[in-house]
Amino acid sequence: MTPMVKRELHDLGDGLFAWVQGDGSWGWSNSGLITDGDQSLLVDTLFTGALTQDMLDAYRRATPAAQRIGTLVNTHANGDHTFGNHLVGDTRIIASQACADEMEERPAPVFQAMMAGWRDMGETGRFLQETMGSIFDFSDIGHRPPTETFSGRRTLQVGDRRIELTEFGPAHTRGDIVVHVPDARVVFTGDLLFSGSHPLMWSGPIGNWIAACEAIESWDVDVVVPGHGPVSTKREVAEMREYLVAVRDGATARHAAGLPWDEAAFDLGRSMSDDWLDRDRIIANVATVYRELTNGVVDPSREDIFRHMLRYREGAVCPHEPDAACACAQRA
Repeated sequence: MTPMVKRELHDLGDGLFAWVQGDGSWGWSNSGLITDGDQSLLVDTLFTGALTQDMLDAYRRATPAAQRIGTLVNTHANGDHTFGNHLVGDTRIIASQACADEMEERPAPVFQAMMAGWRDMGETGRFLQETMGSIFDFSDIGHRPPTETFSGRRTLQVGDRRIELTEFGPAHTRGDIVVHVPDARVVFTGDLLFSGSHPLMWSGPIGNWIAACEAIESWDVDVVVPGHGPVSTKREVAEMREYLVAVRDGATARHAAGLPWDEAAFDLGRSMSDDWLDRDRIIANVATVYRELTNGVVDPSREDIFRHMLRYREGAVCPHEPDAACACAQRA
């Protein structure tokens, strides 16, 4: 199955490329290719084997250096950036140690079993099926973990070109890194930038993500390739930072006012980035901030988060079942 989504190669110039999939909604991630002479480095694979193969074929048509990928860097552990790793053969794979640890918790066979048994997983299963299972064919995914790991920073060479890997996680996930190509003034951010859509914060703390945005804004870069969405600039990074600050401050104020996390999420969501995709992610983001604010005392389960995300997607104005005594609607 090949979903009918526009998938296209962007030539960034000077031997760099990006593969961009659709609008970047659930599962539609991007990848990048960095070359110098006959050397190459691939940034992330995709959600399925078929999608990854299409991407690799496009890179190979674009440049001879992609005939054999010398190095693969995984920016984080999510399957839409790693489930095609097995298609790069015996290439070395580099990631943060935290990314490698997280990949082992939900490898491709476990994910396949989850998606096959989604009906037995309650609201979590219904959400996964609605956003991904009904769209992607996971029969060809594989588990190939990193062969080399690091923490903090690492510098690589691709031909004569210096590549800088910087770890900013935990933020979106536990082990987020970005791939910076200083001489080309390009950075591949993984999911530390969702361009044109609400981000999704499972790990936090949110301050790490804000600091990542601030660091990228301080770099001498012209092109920013996000994990999801169109090729961007530092303007979109600034917009992401402003969003995250608004989530942090809005959730903190609602917590101080005594609102439960779910009411705070719906209330804050009514004022957040109406023109961005996937607005239901505000639910998970506020849940993560509340967990941080309360040192884990408030720690919503994935089932609760997905249940409220489904209600939000369906247009509910508050987390409660219809209730004449509910005051949320009056606050809307």
